[in-house]
Amino acid sequence: MNQKFLSVFMFLTFICVSPLTLRAQDETPILEGIAAIVGENIILKSDLAQLTNMTAIQQRIDPVQNPQRYKKLEEDILQSLIDQKIVLEMAKLDSIEAKEKDVERALDQQIENMVAQAGSEEQAEKMLGQPLKSFRREYWYDMQDRLITEQYQQKLLSSIGITREEVIEFYNTYKDSLPFLPTTVKLRHLLIPIEPGEKSKQRAIHLLDSLRQRILAGESFSKLAEAYSQDPGTKSRGGDLGFVRRGTLVPEFEEVAFTLEDGEISQPVKTSFGYHLIQRLERRGDKSHIRHILIVPEITMEDESRAYKFASSLRDSATTLERFISLVKTYSKDEKTKDIGGDLGWIDPNNYPLPEIAKVIPYLKQNECSPPVKTDYGYHLLWLEGIKPGGKPNLTTHWFEIESMALNQKKMKWYQDWIAKARKNFYIKIIS
Repeated sequence: MNQKFLSVFMFLTFICVSPLTLRAQDETPILEGIAAIVGENIILKSDLAQLTNMTAIQQRIDPVQNPQRYKKLEEDILQSLIDQKIVLEMAKLDSIEAKEKDVERALDQQIENMVAQAGSEEQAEKMLGQPLKSFRREYWYDMQDRLITEQYQQKLLSSIGITREEVIEFYNTYKDSLPFLPTTVKLRHLLIPIEPGEKSKQRAIHLLDSLRQRILAGESFSKLAEAYSQDPGTKSRGGDLGFVRRGTLVPEFEEVAFTLEDGEISQPVKTSFGYHLIQRLERRGDKSHIRHILIVPEITMEDESRAYKFASSLRDSATTLERFISLVKTYSKDEKTKDIGGDLGWIDPNNYPLPEIAKVIPYLKQNECSPPVKTDYGYHLLWLEGIKPGGKPNLTTHWFEIESMALNQKKMKWYQDWIAKARKNFYIKIIS
């Protein structure tokens, strides 16, 4: 089993992209603008091109420098779109739906990833061949279909399990080709953010009050946003967030934004990002066109010192794991891990997204609270709960990892068999 095949086991994404082998045998004339026909559904060439361009950005494939790889990517994506149409038809029978807020959230993440991969919004738009706003509007229903497909696939695969004997058989079959695994550690943390003092907060509020008065006196909201706003994502667009639905923004912001009259400007609004002036420009159905100006209160040395001293005092109290977990649940500001005692799970220090934490892991003592460690989020107290050595996988040390690989292989094979059978129930024709 080679390395590429193993990576499929470890990072399974249940959409098959094997070459298409099923074609209709009739002589239907070529239809301009249609890439494929699946039952009563069509796949447009424009949709195929758009999705191929988006994926090429994410995988850093240049169609000019590597046309063969780009062509292969297009073929694989067409196969996945065909399979998606089949799964969608099956999902309809089970009344599978995707919530609007989930579609919006997934779209936001998709666009953020594309911009990060391309290097800038301008470069992403150049590679897509259209503005991101247009892409978002056109791709909304495609994303909805994608989420429905994923939900149905998860439902299909959720009942598939694996026995101990199957894991052992998998290991015995592939043990010589399994890659070396990294050393991982089980880590917990307690986060104390560095929060601005009262003086900094008041300066931010005062600045927004003055900007509000200038706008009411006739100055351009857009130009003032470009000059003063500290939201890098909307500053260059005059603070414009576009048309948004409820459930896509932080609650404190939405509570004000969606109760404003068209054209009305709010008083300063506090959120976890800072303080905002908000204006609703237009309501269109269940969406509202919103723009804002964000001012982030300045962090002073005094604010930083206060957070450090508080974190240090908590460290003195964290004498046992049980005590550390109790302090996390009481004081940590990481809402995602607070209720589970700050548990970050088993992590690979070499690939951890916070480099400041990754750098100190080799120096942590097991079952002991660390001194405060500073990151962009604030000060962290760390608790090293366990160490799992890496190296050549074996059933004693790496059972969980091997079990996961074996289960993914079983799910992948089951799904490939299922989709192959499902294809036989649909008329499929590729328009070359």
